[in-house]
Amino acid sequence: MRLFNIFALLPPLALLMAQPLCAQVTFGSSGEEGEPFRRQQWRVPSPDTDIAAHALMFRPAGGGPFRLAVIAHASTQNVLRRAQMSQPEYRALVAFLVARGFAVLVPERLGHGATGGRYVEDQGGCDEADYASSGRATADEISLALDYLRRQDFVRKDAAIVIGHSAGGWGALALANADPKAIAAIIAFAPGRGGHANDEPNRICAPQTLLAAVAAFGKAARIPVTWLVATNDSYFTPVFSRQLADAFRGSGGKVDFRILPAVGSEGHWMIETEAGVKAASGELARALNLPKPVATKKP
Repeated sequence: MRLFNIFALLPPLALLMAQPLCAQVTFGSSGEEGEPFRRQQWRVPSPDTDIAAHALMFRPAGGGPFRLAVIAHASTQNVLRRAQMSQPEYRALVAFLVARGFAVLVPERLGHGATGGRYVEDQGGCDEADYASSGRATADEISLALDYLRRQDFVRKDAAIVIGHSAGGWGALALANADPKAIAAIIAFAPGRGGHANDEPNRICAPQTLLAAVAAFGKAARIPVTWLVATNDSYFTPVFSRQLADAFRGSGGKVDFRILPAVGSEGHWMIETEAGVKAASGELARALNLPKPVATKKP
């Protein structure tokens, strides 16, 4: 009986022990700077007040203040793939931005990899997909990271940029209703949700629902968007991506739609590669009106 009582007390004890841990959630840098580009682990706020989102920070030399770039990563509805996701880095894109004077944050959102927690971006099943809500949830996570970084001494308070990839790009489109003084530009690489439905190339789950949601984003948009897609993207083909961009523009959003050359065997992942960033470099520079590169230490 005594042994039973001890085990019966374990769950409440575990809860009591967990409470101080929740209260001790801290944000900011969580390690030393390293290479490349002063690479540093950070923790930033998430929609779950008990969980700090893992992130990577990269910076030019000096104390700043620097313009901020936030890169929003892709996602998946597959629970196992999300749990096994390694921390995104987008190294070639980071190198491009740091060389042009940006501090770059790559946050890992809730429900992914080391950050863990509940997947707040869940779009639901194909027949009842809620792409508008999933996009706004992603936008909220990006906003929390942006707002926190803007309070750092080495970051400028204005003229940030958001670069989104796939589901991260979809969230960036939902964020186009933000203050244009705070966010100067949005660049979306193959934005969307529901691509590769049932893991089949060139198949999109509930495409009409996706079109309706992007039109709603465009209606509220105040920030100009550059929309980029590779010729060989089988998640959101150039033809369908143009339809999405037209729906965004048709409801009031300002969008510059560009089709880029084929990169690798699957253009959807172009932004994760050096070749992809090179192919997009002209459009990136044009969208951001970037100065010439400054000298950076090689990794």
